[in-house]
Amino acid sequence: MTDGSAAGRDGRARAHVVVLAAGLGSRLGTGAPKALTTLRDGRTILRQQLDVLSRHAVVEPAVVVVGFRADEVRAAEPAVRAVPNDRYASTNTARSLAIGLDACPPGDVLWLNGDVVCHPEVVGRVLAARTTAVAVDTAAVGEEEVKYDLDDEGWVRHLSKQVTPALGEAVGVNLVAAADRAVLRRRLDDVADGDYFERALELAIARDGLRVRPVDVSDLFAVEVDFPADLRRADDALAAASTPTP
Repeated sequence: MTDGSAAGRDGRARAHVVVLAAGLGSRLGTGAPKALTTLRDGRTILRQQLDVLSRHAVVEPAVVVVGFRADEVRAAEPAVRAVPNDRYASTNTARSLAIGLDACPPGDVLWLNGDVVCHPEVVGRVLAARTTAVAVDTAAVGEEEVKYDLDDEGWVRHLSKQVTPALGEAVGVNLVAAADRAVLRRRLDDVADGDYFERALELAIARDGLRVRPVDVSDLFAVEVDFPADLRRADDALAAASTPTP
């Protein structure tokens, strides 16, 4: 990765980690923080994410941006570094990502939406990009999902729910290289409170020439759990991944 990342004993560059887990998760209907939604295997979504992250070159502890029922998240995972978005009820992921980036020392930062259940290799591929990147699924283009298209050189050009025609979906696992953090952080301050962080990435692409690499993870599972049906899909994907091949 870029200069500025911490290095482990094995000499590999390591990314800091931010998990955006401040939201209410009202569409799921559990009444609990979405990150603490229990999966069929008994883990919470946040615990599944931390298990995935532990298999890769990341700096610990993870920074978890909390808001709704923050004390419950802290109690469930006391080893993480929980930082508050006190305005979680009136802001969106752009504000939470800004808070998370400010909590991280210099270096590359991998960030995840707090509702993503994914195959471990999704994180591995994004880290291997060694540049600012977003994980994408070209096999699906959901109406309510964040979509993307590319410029003539193959870099991400647009990234929003309104992209049409779209090449696929962003799955909520991303990396900002150390050299690009200042640009992204500045653009996070330029967007509205209700904006997703993808709006800041779009501004940085259009106005600052930020290059964002799409990392294809279409052959792996990555489920953003917004509705009960998504939770079932995530559970099924985890079960399939843990079933030995005959």
